[in-house]
Amino acid sequence: MTEFLREHAARLLLISALVVVPCFWHKSVEAGDLPSHTYNAWLAHLIAQGQAPGLYIQPRWNNILVDLALEKLGALVGFIAAERIVVVICVLIFFWGAFALISAVSRRPPWYLVPAIAMITYGWTFYAGFMNFYLSLGLGFFAIALVWRGERRHWWIAAILALLAFLAHPLGLLCLIGLTVYLKLSDVLKGWARWALFASAFLVVVCFHYYTLRLRPVYWHKKDFFVMNGSDQLVLFQAHYIKLAWAVVLFGSICFVYGMVREWKTNENKWLFRAPLELWVVLLFTAAMIPEVMWFSADPMPFALAISRLTSVTAVLGLCVLASVRPRLWHLGGFAICAAVFFFWTYQDTGVLNDMERQTEKLVSTLPYGRRVTETIIAGRDSRLWFVNHIVDRACIEKCFTYENYQPPAKQFRVRVKPGSPIVTDSTDDSFDMELGFYKVRPEDLPMNQIYQCTEKDLSQLCIRELLAGEENGSVGYRPPSRFK
Repeated sequence: MTEFLREHAARLLLISALVVVPCFWHKSVEAGDLPSHTYNAWLAHLIAQGQAPGLYIQPRWNNILVDLALEKLGALVGFIAAERIVVVICVLIFFWGAFALISAVSRRPPWYLVPAIAMITYGWTFYAGFMNFYLSLGLGFFAIALVWRGERRHWWIAAILALLAFLAHPLGLLCLIGLTVYLKLSDVLKGWARWALFASAFLVVVCFHYYTLRLRPVYWHKKDFFVMNGSDQLVLFQAHYIKLAWAVVLFGSICFVYGMVREWKTNENKWLFRAPLELWVVLLFTAAMIPEVMWFSADPMPFALAISRLTSVTAVLGLCVLASVRPRLWHLGGFAICAAVFFFWTYQDTGVLNDMERQTEKLVSTLPYGRRVTETIIAGRDSRLWFVNHIVDRACIEKCFTYENYQPPAKQFRVRVKPGSPIVTDSTDDSFDMELGFYKVRPEDLPMNQIYQCTEKDLSQLCIRELLAGEENGSVGYRPPSRFK
């Protein structure tokens, strides 16, 4: 490993510099739920200083790594700067973790797949802002590569990475354990036992399917099942992303089939793709059998978007399959063209969100410190990224309080709320209604302001007004019809 780093140091630094460019091309990183975590890290800082009445910190051992980093680093360099630093670290860990896992499969560095890995790095999971899960996967990819192909003397590093992955998100740790066990067993089992391993993976998914039926499943991937093959990670802000996603799948399939036909008789390691392909098929089956949204126990909020998160792993496994054929220069050229289109589009779309955030900052700058704020901001109709409303959270840092902040009442995060807090509602139902614009304002909520999209004709234009007791917070401006009402 040390020899590899020394030999390719310049190339690694250049690629790393290029990979993190999207983290700097706008004033803020527009990644869905990320601003909510940064905002709540600021609240945690206020709690420590005794300046957040009605809020407290609940000790947790998972889903906290990014939040802790934002809080501790934010206290030193400011929360906006801390956010950028943490995001850059997460991006590099995910990118190079995926690179390491693909290398472990192909037994050579996948240099020609760098553009494809970069697209997955900035895929749906990143732009949804699920940074704890995203970081957990990146750490897990490194750990899998070390345990599967590394020397035993390096397993202690994998153990530390696994612990960090658990602190980031438990689902990432489960992926790590499942993939590692499968890949290790695939190396030692032969004949019928090898096929039994493949079958047992399906059996595990079936068992979990019946377990989820006892919970409160909400949504299953039926109509869009075949999109959940990893390419959905490239379907983001607008409908035209789906065309690019299918172009990437088609091009990758051509690369693989061409390579297999050309190399079948001469390649001694032609079955390197078997284990990752089997796991890819199992995850595709999982997309059909496991609900996207489900409630565990009596939690006030569900565990949402489970399958959409997992397709990050599906996508990386797909690249593992492709990496098993000999790399060719036209592979690099094709994926580079796709990546150029992908990043041009994301630059444009995140630029619109950045402009909306500038408007939000200007609107809240006129408010007195500590003013309560709610918002009704939605993404465009074709967007798969629902969390653009959290730009208000980031704009409120050190200025105002987003009263509908979903994290404290959800009881799934560190920051919690007691009844009657002047900073955030203690009801998940009220938080949900505020976000949709159906919340009836109470006298005790005032003074409180509303940030909203001024008109349906241009959803990027934002306005602000002061709310009155008795009215619905979304009664002025654009309030989209909701499937939940």
